[in-house]
Amino acid sequence: MRKGYLTAPVLGAIWLVVIATTVAITMSFSTGAAFRPQVLLCLIWGAVAGLVYVRFPAQHAPARLGISAFLGLSGLTGFGPVLIGSDTSLQAVVVTVVAMAVVMHLSLAAILKETPFGELTRHEYEEAVIRFFTGFGYIFFTAIVVIPFYVMVMTSLKSQQALLQNPLDFSVDLSQGTDLFRSYTELFRDFNFGTYLWTSLYVSVLTVFITLLFSVPGAYAVARFRFQGQKAFSRSILLIYMVPMIVLALPIYIAFSLTGLRNSILGIVMIYPVTTIPVALYMLQGYFRGLPTEVEEAGLMDGLSRLAVIWKITLPLSLPALASVSLYVFMIAWNEFLLAFMLLDDPSKFTLTRGVTMLNSSEIPRQHLMAGAVIATVPIMALFLGLERFMTKGLTAGSVKG
Repeated sequence: MRKGYLTAPVLGAIWLVVIATTVAITMSFSTGAAFRPQVLLCLIWGAVAGLVYVRFPAQHAPARLGISAFLGLSGLTGFGPVLIGSDTSLQAVVVTVVAMAVVMHLSLAAILKETPFGELTRHEYEEAVIRFFTGFGYIFFTAIVVIPFYVMVMTSLKSQQALLQNPLDFSVDLSQGTDLFRSYTELFRDFNFGTYLWTSLYVSVLTVFITLLFSVPGAYAVARFRFQGQKAFSRSILLIYMVPMIVLALPIYIAFSLTGLRNSILGIVMIYPVTTIPVALYMLQGYFRGLPTEVEEAGLMDGLSRLAVIWKITLPLSLPALASVSLYVFMIAWNEFLLAFMLLDDPSKFTLTRGVTMLNSSEIPRQHLMAGAVIATVPIMALFLGLERFMTKGLTAGSVKG
């Protein structure tokens, strides 16, 4: 197999199946027309393309560009990698042809970069295979993330009539203008989603505040002080997550019903930190262990109390960890569903996830449910993408020490 003229056709054949499937799905979702990958033809044309790309190096660009252009244009004949439906618009056909040619040329050139036609060294063979699987991984994981989100957003922008005519058409008519967002307008006007957003926001913020209030001193004590059972406690912080929340649901429901905390925001604010404090303790105690003790000892020698040392020295040095913990706790509280579903019955007190569940009814159009899901997803997604680097630091803070 360590021959360029054997490795390249195999990788090219499989890769063209991946590219054709990706282009077909993308065009089907974006236009609503029929596009289908032809696997057998993909394997044949992909093997030929791989052989051409490994036979003619990058200096022979015309040969490479020629086979890529042929692959794209072959779709017009019905014998190409992607079968295009007869009712497809000319614009969609052109986009498909160009996309197949350009994507195939760029990706195959990257996969077979510096791969000789003849005997391959082990390094050259492994490099080509690794580049292939890297590209496949990017496409696969992007698809499983983007496709559901795309379907959710496009469905939320469609009318009930359009959904009934073709539920699998995920294209959008931009000529409707602002009328595209009528589902979102109706959610805030008729379904009280503004209140749900506000409730989720301040419940999540309070959860973050309470969690940090307890987890910062707790994590500092575990990281800095020596007491009986300290190591056992440090290692068992996350044991609470071995007990599924569904097992605790009935005791929580009974206790909150007896104490009058069920169906109240106070009860939600009390129970959410119980689920977030252990993970915050675990993340912070690992980070605190990594901080130099000499700085804190210098503060103590200057006359600062232990609390003053924590406030003036430890916390400023721990801002990346505190930011990541806050983000993680906020995400948990924002997305929490089981406890909110179990404890809240009054629509005026619903959190956002509980409000979205209310839309899952045969009496409510599906586009409203999708619009509610978008409203619940986009804020936390934007927050995560904006602060992701802090979260990464916090999650890995205790991976070496502690």
